[in-house]
Amino acid sequence: MGNAVGNAGAAEGRKRAAAADAMGASYELVRTDDAAGRALDLEAARCAAVCPKGSAGLAQPSPPLPSPAPPRQRLVSLDVFRGITVLLMILVDDAGAFLPVINHSPWDGVTVADFVMPFFLFIVGVALALAYKRVPNKLEATRKAILRALKLFFVGLVLQGGFFHGVRSLTFGVDMQKIRLMGILQRIAIAYIVTALCEIWLKGDDDIDSGFDLLKRNRYQLFIGLIVTIVYMAFLYGTYVPDWEYQISVPGSTEKSFSVKCGVRGDTGPGCNAVGMIDRKILGIQHLYGRPVYARSKQCSVNSPQNGPLRPDAPSWCQAPFDPEGLLSSVMAIVTCLIGLQYGHVIVHFQKHKERIMKWLTPSFSMLILAFSLDFFGMRMNKPLYTVSYALATAGAAGLLFAGIYALVDMYGHRRPTAVMEWMGTHALMIYVLVACNILPIFIHGFYWREPKNNLLRLIGVGA
Repeated sequence: MGNAVGNAGAAEGRKRAAAADAMGASYELVRTDDAAGRALDLEAARCAAVCPKGSAGLAQPSPPLPSPAPPRQRLVSLDVFRGITVLLMILVDDAGAFLPVINHSPWDGVTVADFVMPFFLFIVGVALALAYKRVPNKLEATRKAILRALKLFFVGLVLQGGFFHGVRSLTFGVDMQKIRLMGILQRIAIAYIVTALCEIWLKGDDDIDSGFDLLKRNRYQLFIGLIVTIVYMAFLYGTYVPDWEYQISVPGSTEKSFSVKCGVRGDTGPGCNAVGMIDRKILGIQHLYGRPVYARSKQCSVNSPQNGPLRPDAPSWCQAPFDPEGLLSSVMAIVTCLIGLQYGHVIVHFQKHKERIMKWLTPSFSMLILAFSLDFFGMRMNKPLYTVSYALATAGAAGLLFAGIYALVDMYGHRRPTAVMEWMGTHALMIYVLVACNILPIFIHGFYWREPKNNLLRLIGVGA
């Protein structure tokens, strides 16, 4: 009975640790086998109760009561990192149209905004390493991970599929023939489930004494990341992209058709890349994002890098739908999540702060050097395509930022300056849904006096 009670307690603790949400995971800085220790104490107590006397007939002393488990320490730096990323995302959405430096790059190159998505994916990977530190039942963990990913994917469909019609529109609903199938949460869900399955099924049991031992233990996960990268590059540079057409609705008329001349292989420009072609073939062009980022490029907009009227000599692809969270680009997003997973393994297997930081800084700088080298030799950093150089640069930056936050918050204990970011990080999904997806503004606009324009925001002098 004692073993059963102890094992049940241990299993329950591990289940709670594994129930990590993709954008707000539950994790701890250091965890011990307290449940197993309590099981041994209970077994000793049971034996003492059944056999109270020793060979000499003297009563055996009662075993000491089990000491209470030490309080679990949450990895605050990961919450702060997530909170900073959420704040950056809100700034990009609200001020990006006015400040090009924090708006997404129209195509090649990166801006501050282009770090948001990789940072989220990196954070998910770190959290998964902590959440799946122990996996007593792999099948049950797999079932829960799949269910969690499906929930996240469905929430993304509702929030970014076109169900809501804008902040000032009090209508909702979406034509299933035109619903946007991919989005931010959908990409996170894909990366989450692949990385979770790798952590559940492809984690070795080698002893860890050095960084090399850690690589050896997780060699199958690293191999998966390498295979994913090779597959992505094979499709990006080896897929033939034929000529294609699309139609858009024009005010005052029915539809206007455009023809895009391609007939190329390995092109990474906006109109003839394999990423867009695969999305058009598999998802259907009617299910892609209708406001492409390259519409702000110099070839298309007279106000580049801002939105503006089309140039008179604008290419035919300038108004074509393109999903920045498409299928092939989401393949490389898995690699970012797997990189974050390896950073989380450092927390699990190394206890000294300085040792952890050094094992983060070395790969971070290495990835940055490799990323800039690839960019210099022609493999440009590109967020819509999620190129290898972009994945390495953003993952390296995420590693450096995470190491810095960890040193500030968890190593030296300076939590007060980052208290707001910590709170935002622990409520990341809620803030994303209410603020970044405009659910809260839409809700507020729903309360008005006689006419929709007389809403609560207008009453306090915000908005029109």
